[in-house]
Amino acid sequence: MQTVQQLLQEKINAALGAVGIDLSGVSPDVLAVVPCANSQFGDYQFNGALPLAKAHKTNPRALAQSLLEKLEVADISAPPEIAGPGFINFRLTRDFLEKAAAQVLADERLGVPLTATPRTVVVDYPSPNVAKPLHVGHVRTMFIGDAIARLLRYAGHKVIADDHIGDWGTPIGMVIWGWPRFGDENAFQQNALEEMGRVYKIVKAMTGEKQDGNLTSQAKETLASVREETAKLHQGDKENLALWQMLRDASQVEINEVYEQLSIKVDVTLGESFYHDRLGAIVDDLKAKNLAVESEGALIVPFQEPPHLRDKPMLVQKSDGSFLYATTDLATIQYRMETWSPDEMVYVVGAPQSDHFRQLFAAARLWGFEDASFKHISFGTVLGEDGTPLKSRTGESPKLSDLLNEAQSRARATAKEKNAELSEEQLDEIGRVIGIGALKYADLSQNRVSDYVFSWDKMLAFQGNSAPYLLNAYVRVRSIFRRAKEQGIDFDLDAPAQFHFEDAAEQELAKFILRFPLALATAESDYRLNAISDYLFELAGKFHSFFEECPVLKSESPVRESRLALCELTARVLKQGLNLLGIETVEQM
Repeated sequence: MQTVQQLLQEKINAALGAVGIDLSGVSPDVLAVVPCANSQFGDYQFNGALPLAKAHKTNPRALAQSLLEKLEVADISAPPEIAGPGFINFRLTRDFLEKAAAQVLADERLGVPLTATPRTVVVDYPSPNVAKPLHVGHVRTMFIGDAIARLLRYAGHKVIADDHIGDWGTPIGMVIWGWPRFGDENAFQQNALEEMGRVYKIVKAMTGEKQDGNLTSQAKETLASVREETAKLHQGDKENLALWQMLRDASQVEINEVYEQLSIKVDVTLGESFYHDRLGAIVDDLKAKNLAVESEGALIVPFQEPPHLRDKPMLVQKSDGSFLYATTDLATIQYRMETWSPDEMVYVVGAPQSDHFRQLFAAARLWGFEDASFKHISFGTVLGEDGTPLKSRTGESPKLSDLLNEAQSRARATAKEKNAELSEEQLDEIGRVIGIGALKYADLSQNRVSDYVFSWDKMLAFQGNSAPYLLNAYVRVRSIFRRAKEQGIDFDLDAPAQFHFEDAAEQELAKFILRFPLALATAESDYRLNAISDYLFELAGKFHSFFEECPVLKSESPVRESRLALCELTARVLKQGLNLLGIETVEQM
C-alpha cells in the first residue's frame, strides 16, 4: 500500500504538471511533501512553491494558488490552505484517516512499502578481536550494526552481515608468544576468553613498559619476539598455526554465545586470516598499476583526491615485507565484490578509525571499485558519569558479560518489586528482555556520532525515553485485551476493522501511526537509528494520551471495537519498531 506522503506526492506532481512546471532536473527534496512541524498548520505540507517560483521567475503564492486550482485531494484532505510565502498545508479528513488506519491494520507490513530499488548491502560488524573478552567497547558496533541490518532487510534489501573478526594481527601474536609462558590450561577450560585475555594483558603490559618516556630494552625485545611469532604464524609454522586454531576456535564459541544472548545475527564470519593468501598479489597489482609507490623501503598508496588525503598516503606494505590492516581491508573489498557484487558496503566502526576508512575507500576507488558505495558508520564513545570512557572498578573497560548480567539482574529485581506474584521463570524472562532491551535502547536512542553517558538509573527507568517505558506501553495495551477477555468482551483481532474516530486523541494517535514508514525511511537515509526510537517514544506518549482521554472497554459499540482495534494497531507498531532495534517484547511486567 502507498503511504500518505506518497499519495499526496502523486497529487502534487500531477498538479505541477497540469500548470506546466517542468520537473526534470528538480531535486526530489524540493518537491517533497513532509509532515508539518507544527500541527496547528496541518498534517502535511508542500514547501516547493518557493524554490520552484524562484527558478521560474514567478510569485510563489501565485504558483501555490495555481497548484491549488489543479489539486484533487478531496479523498485525502480537507481543502488545502496556503500559508506564508507559498506553503501548501494539508489536513487529513476523518474519513480518509479511518480507511487508511484499517488498511494499515490489515497489512502485515503495517503500511511500510518495500523498496522500489532493492540493493545488496554488506554490513561489516561486530568484528571483535579473538583471544580477548568482549567489553563495553563492542556494545555500539554490535547494537548499531545489527539494527542497520534489520532495518535494511525489512525495507527489502539483500543484506550480508559479515563478521570480519581480528584473528591475524599483533594481538593474536601476543597471546601465541605468551601462551607457553603464562597460559593456564585449567583456567582455559573454565573460561577460554578470560584466560586468553589475561595472557594478552600480561604481554601487552610487558611490551609497553617505559622508562623516561621510552620503551625499555626489555619491552623492545619482547615486542620483537611477538612480531617474530606473528610472522611465523603468517608463514605457516605448524606449532603456531595449531595454537592459533585452538585459540580462535575457543574464542568463536564464546563470541557466538554472546551473539545468541543478544540476538545478534551474522551471515558469514571471515576473519583477517581468510584473506592472507591474497595480500601479496594485491600489492603486486597496485604496483603494476602505479598506484603503490616505494617510500623509505615501504609501499604506500598516495592520493591526489580528495584534497584532505594528499598528505596522508595509505601504507600497504612495511619495509620488512609485512602487510597491514589496510592491505587486508583491500583484499576484503576485492573478495566481497567478486562474491556478492554489493551495491554498498557499510562499516560499523568507531569514529577514531575515520581516517583509515577515508584512505581505504579512496584506495579502493583508485584500484577500480568505483561502482560500489562505501560508508563508514562511525559512532561515539560510551562514557561514565564522570565524562571519561566507561571503566570498571579495576579501571578497565567493563566486560560485556558483566554488563549483561548486571542489566538482567537489576531488571529482574525491579520486575519482582512491581509484581511479586510472578513466578521465578517469568521473572527470569522479564529480567532478560528488559535488561538487554534497556542496554540496546540506551545506545540506539542516541545520535550515533555522539558520546553518551552510561547510567543504570536512566536506562532502567519506567519514565522517560527508555526501553522499560516503551515495553510498559506495549504491556499496557496487551493488558487491555486480557481485561476484555475477563469481562467477556469478544473481539476478533483478525477481523477487518471498522474505525470510528470521534475523539481528537484517537485521531492524533492514528495520524502518528501513519508516519511509521517515514520514521524508518529517515533512519535508513543516514543510518540514524534514533529516528526509530524517537518515533516510538512519541508514539507511546500519544497512546497514553489516548488511553487517558478515551475509554476503551467502557465505550459502547461500535466505538469500543474501533478503540480496541486502534490499541491493537499501536501494539503491532510498537512491537515491530522495537524488533527493528533488536529489542524483544513481553506480555506482562
